Amino acid sequence: MFEFHADRKRYFDIQRDNAVRYVIPFIEQSFSIKPGQRVMEIGCGEAGVLLAFLERGCTGVGVELDSSRLVNAAVWTKEYLEAGKVSYIDKDIYKVDVEKELGGKFDIIILKDVIEHIPDQARLIAEMKRLLNPTGVIFFGFPPWQMPFGGHQQICKGKWLSKLPWYHLLPKGLYRYILTRNGENVEEMMEIRDTRITIERFERIVKQTGYKISEHTHFLINPIYEYKFGWKAKKQFGIVRHIPWLRNFVTTCVYYLITPEQ
Repeated sequence: MFEFHADRKRYFDIQRDNAVRYVIPFIEQSFSIKPGQRVMEIGCGEAGVLLAFLERGCTGVGVELDSSRLVNAAVWTKEYLEAGKVSYIDKDIYKVDVEKELGGKFDIIILKDVIEHIPDQARLIAEMKRLLNPTGVIFFGFPPWQMPFGGHQQICKGKWLSKLPWYHLLPKGLYRYILTRNGENVEEMMEIRDTRITIERFERIVKQTGYKISEHTHFLINPIYEYKFGWKAKKQFGIVRHIPWLRNFVTTCVYYLITPEQ
């Protein structure tokens, strides 16, 4: 397991820095981020990504079902929490009252490394229209399932399993056997397998649920790998980016910005 997955403060700082250097510049290619805009992050964890937007003068709401992670979020964003610039909620997003519990709709919704964990991705993406201002945008960042570490092997306890690429693509029974034999969290890893998402599936859902893609970037080297391995972020080669299916195997991360069709 990579060290910063155990060190939550370090992971918080990394998420904030990555958002400043990569996520925000990506969004601002087509959507200007201004003070006073409302930002919601779904699956915010300790709110490192959300902090980058608070520092730009936005107000934020973090949604996280694991309430223990919001304890740290409250401590590490204390200045903004006390100023009423951010709030946190540990409730199912489908059951949240937009006006009463969230204070209204949002200009920006963030899902970073979240959509690949959602069981019914089409339902969630469609549901977000209820939460988004008509001219608002939604950011997604996720690893395509077939990429070398698309099974989230990095969270495995075993040193060799956490660094072994592509074995999550083995037949389901064999994959489960390997995880069980090595004492890993089988339920968690199989859940990730069941909710896997590809570039093609994501783009199809976006179209079917009435959105359009404003921006997209595919990475050969995920920006977060700079913190893991010291590797500089690198965009995917153009010819590979346009080859359906194959591109999933060698694209370690994708960024998308979508907006509702008018």
